[in-house]
Amino acid sequence: EPSNPLSQESFSIDILLDDIVLTHSLFLPTEKFLQELHHFVRAGGMEGPEGLGQKQACLAMLLHFLDTYQGLLQEEEGAGHIIKDLYLLIMKDESLYQGLREDTLRLHQLVEMVELKIPEESQPPSKQVKPLFRHFRRIDSCLQTRVAFRGSDEIFCRVYMPDHSYVTIRSRLSASVQDILGSVTEKLQYSEEPAGREDSLILVAVASSGEKVLLQPTEDCVFTTLGINSHLFACTRDSYEALVPLPEEIQVSPGDTEIHRVEPEDVANHLTAFHWELFRCVHELEFVDYVFHGERGRRETANLELLLQRCSEVTHWVATEVLLCEAPGKRAQLLKKFIKIAALCKQNQDLLSFYAVVMGLDNAAVSRLRLTWEKLPGKFKNLFRKFENLTDPCRNHKSYREVISKMKPPVIPFVPLILKDLTFLHEGSKTLVDGLVNIEKLHSVAEKVRTIRKYRSRPLCLDMEASPHHLQTKAYVRQFQVIDNQNLLFELSYKLEANSQ
Repeated sequence: EPSNPLSQESFSIDILLDDIVLTHSLFLPTEKFLQELHHFVRAGGMEGPEGLGQKQACLAMLLHFLDTYQGLLQEEEGAGHIIKDLYLLIMKDESLYQGLREDTLRLHQLVEMVELKIPEESQPPSKQVKPLFRHFRRIDSCLQTRVAFRGSDEIFCRVYMPDHSYVTIRSRLSASVQDILGSVTEKLQYSEEPAGREDSLILVAVASSGEKVLLQPTEDCVFTTLGINSHLFACTRDSYEALVPLPEEIQVSPGDTEIHRVEPEDVANHLTAFHWELFRCVHELEFVDYVFHGERGRRETANLELLLQRCSEVTHWVATEVLLCEAPGKRAQLLKKFIKIAALCKQNQDLLSFYAVVMGLDNAAVSRLRLTWEKLPGKFKNLFRKFENLTDPCRNHKSYREVISKMKPPVIPFVPLILKDLTFLHEGSKTLVDGLVNIEKLHSVAEKVRTIRKYRSRPLCLDMEASPHHLQTKAYVRQFQVIDNQNLLFELSYKLEANSQ
């Protein structure tokens, strides 16, 4: 069928427009980009078809920009004001857009939305405080549908002292380390602490392994970059060396857990449903910001970081559950159950959960349990071998790419691989060549981001029975208790099978 050259041209213009909106921040900050557009409209005093074309192009650009960014503009107060000015400037000649009534109406709605989202000097006292994953293990907060986080959102957080006492502070998600320490100091002044607290405090992230990271005062958005079982500690410089993880992160007692009482289908469906919620919260531009703007602070990538943290959590959950199971027969049954869960997640087109479960079974502390794996029926051994081949990174993840290319949306991809591909694009070519923007690189980046859009282009519909155990399983799946300390996992593994290879 011959292609219509006009529709081809229109398609190319739409793609180019999308490329620019998705990737402009690689060479021009958002505010500067909008200022340039403003300048272009101001300078465009042309009459006739050229002037009309120029104004209509600006209308199309602003409309597409607002449609793409939407909620992210909540964080850009300067951008909000420029958008309002730009809108007024474009709409001054409203008579030029008679044929574009729908576009101008949509533009009006989007600009109104941005205006409403410009942060006010004082936040209303009724503003809802959002719960992050692990800050408080409350059933009601974990059962709520996840919504996207923005830097201006407020959360509660515990900050621990060297003696493991803690203060609870209310903080903006984007708060700097300096701001967090200011809140902690204020809280301590009201408590009956000894007066020696006047020494300036430092903020340290302490992992369950005992590894410590001193956070710099200017760092921001630290809450979403913490490890699964990492906690924030405030202390003086001379007590830094003495910091140790919380006891509950290093003491575990083997025994039966919820996993033995739930059906693989229920677990797989709840994993997929939750990960779809988290994936839907990640704005497509977070992928670009995460890879290209690491050095600029990661205010825009909180939702992506929470999804990556969750992927790691699922991987550690699989290893934790297997290694806490002391009876060899029961442990083999558990391996079988996890392989079933992986198969069902793949069937759900949830490749994030599928990968995470397979990687958990491939954890060296689990894969060395030779006697346990030998008890597995041949059918399950073969199935797991197939799964390992599918997650094999060889030939640039060829097997995985072939499988996902045949899937129709909705799909939950293995997100770390998208970030790896974007990193390859970033490091493989320059953004500017001889002072000019490398259009080819920007197009490749935008194409990768458009695959995310495609995966989410249809809603997820899972047939989940509302059984009496439904909420209990849902709560269990959304709040795993895991060991993320590899040394501790190996200790458990050697207690179970000392001589396995």
